[in-house]
Amino acid sequence: MDHEAYDYEWLERQKEKEVTMSDSPAIAHSAPVEGHHEHPSYQRHHFETYEQQADTTNFAMWLFLLTEIMFFGGLFMAYLIYRNWYYPAFVAASHQLSIVWGTCNTAVLISSSFTMAMGGVVRGDAAPGRAGAVLVLTFLLGLVFLGIKTIEYTEKIEKHHVPGFHYSVQAFTNPASDPDTYKEYKDKPMPLDMARHTEIYFFLYFAMTGMHALHMIIGIAILGFMIFRARAGAYTTGHVTFVENFGLYWHFVDIIWIFLFRCFT
Repeated sequence: MDHEAYDYEWLERQKEKEVTMSDSPAIAHSAPVEGHHEHPSYQRHHFETYEQQADTTNFAMWLFLLTEIMFFGGLFMAYLIYRNWYYPAFVAASHQLSIVWGTCNTAVLISSSFTMAMGGVVRGDAAPGRAGAVLVLTFLLGLVFLGIKTIEYTEKIEKHHVPGFHYSVQAFTNPASDPDTYKEYKDKPMPLDMARHTEIYFFLYFAMTGMHALHMIIGIAILGFMIFRARAGAYTTGHVTFVENFGLYWHFVDIIWIFLFRCFT
């Protein structure tokens, strides 16, 4: 009986404590012990400050670019190895590319890097029209690049220089059959076994430039989304982290093209 009385008194004391705690304003209204800090609408709830959010997203972007460097680095390594093995075939195959078109595309991408950099400084009290203008210009330059690349690809298709069953080595075993290229470079006829290795060159050409073009298409699609957001004033409140991180991606793609242009021409 004494134990039962003791247990009953202990339960009563516990109930009194719970009632006392529930009467406390801090507990009843779930108010935090520390004061509530206001934050911008674009700050995610799991970040303590906007600066922490910006640093985290920037770090994630650099990690992504690191994986891209490793990916393209493997492709460039494969190109260098095969070029060392079949140097005459690679030199002759490179004469089939247009330096003029390649130079134009390089100028277009360098210009687009400048306009994209200008997009990164649009912030604060900038007008929505200005924020969207530089992005639209970058968007258009990206389309110009793809248009020029389409012209180059069409020429390779017409000359049957796309790797596969219909690949032709005639331009290398009989250079005079391609008057324009022969007039400029005066290439000598190449043995058939070496001429066949030009197909490796064009395989790497389409694989690497095609992958680069895919990155351009993805970038242009994201630019379209950003232009839509910019027209609604999304990047005029000081929150330009998305623009800055995309700028890193765009500049990376441009740098990759400069290396591609140097390797294949």
